Amino acid sequence: MSENDAQPTQRRDQAHADPGGETAPPPGLESGQDTGDDNGAQVSTGGEAPGVPEAAIPELVIISGMSGAGRSTAAKCLEDLGWFVVDNLPPALIPTMVELGARSQGNVARIAVVVDVRGRRFFDNLRESLADLEAKHVTRRIVFLESSDEALVRRFESVRRPHPLQGDGRIVDGIAAERELLRELRGDADLVIDTSSLNVHELRAKMDAQFAGEEEPELRATVMSFGFKYGLPVDADLVADMRFLPNPHWVPELRPFTGLNEEVAAYVFNQPGAKEFLDRYAELLRLIAAGYRREGKRYVTIAIGCTGGKHRSVAMSEKLAARLAAEGVETVVVHRDMGRE
Repeated sequence: MSENDAQPTQRRDQAHADPGGETAPPPGLESGQDTGDDNGAQVSTGGEAPGVPEAAIPELVIISGMSGAGRSTAAKCLEDLGWFVVDNLPPALIPTMVELGARSQGNVARIAVVVDVRGRRFFDNLRESLADLEAKHVTRRIVFLESSDEALVRRFESVRRPHPLQGDGRIVDGIAAERELLRELRGDADLVIDTSSLNVHELRAKMDAQFAGEEEPELRATVMSFGFKYGLPVDADLVADMRFLPNPHWVPELRPFTGLNEEVAAYVFNQPGAKEFLDRYAELLRLIAAGYRREGKRYVTIAIGCTGGKHRSVAMSEKLAARLAAEGVETVVVHRDMGRE
């Protein structure tokens, strides 16, 4: 686990809170409509046209557990798997969040909420919300993150932050108080993950095994052409240099065009080594992509450079992106410097 998991501060947003502090619904959600739950499995928003079926309730996962045990990391894992994640949502708002998700017309099919139970009142609200969801026959899973006292103390000391419940006492006092407060919730959990000896990648692997399904975790690639004279892309994971190929810039009839032009691309790939590079680099990326997936890396930026980012790098980026897409990698092509001259 990373040291940041021990930090008790709130991260990101509360249901996409606006600058004024009010909770806003996720994309595609509308507020102000009454909700019915006659059959429990569906929610009626009261605004459907005749003949339109009621919206199915989203899949729900509640993430809780000990402070410093990895709740934020677990939430990020689900976020990378396409879940709509709300961090530090007050427990009393969980049923409302589910109802809003049901109104999203399929835009929010899977919801994960991170619940931080730091007081008896919040715990009572959570029990009431769980009872409400059960009465409506909402399918939910509770994921509880725990860790040994020794591991939690080490994580809090490494970031030099107090435990949120220690008050004037020691870190171990806060841990003991929180463990007692969460004892009943842990007993109700559908999945308990002990992160005492886990690092971030190992926790991600456990979350993937539970929530990614049978499909291999998705890898998204950005293939970016650029010009070396404008500097390296700061977010590049991998960089390849196309300046070993002749420059179409010195061919007068090709100079005005870019690597998107068919004649320019044909010129580039008719040069010795161009096709061989594409084949071998694509094979290398296939190996790298498999390793990235195993390590839980979801995004990669592949930078392809030439002198000005207009001809060679553009043509090669287009071909390479097509190869990656054919391998099942979700690919976006960006031509950073094309048109700067």
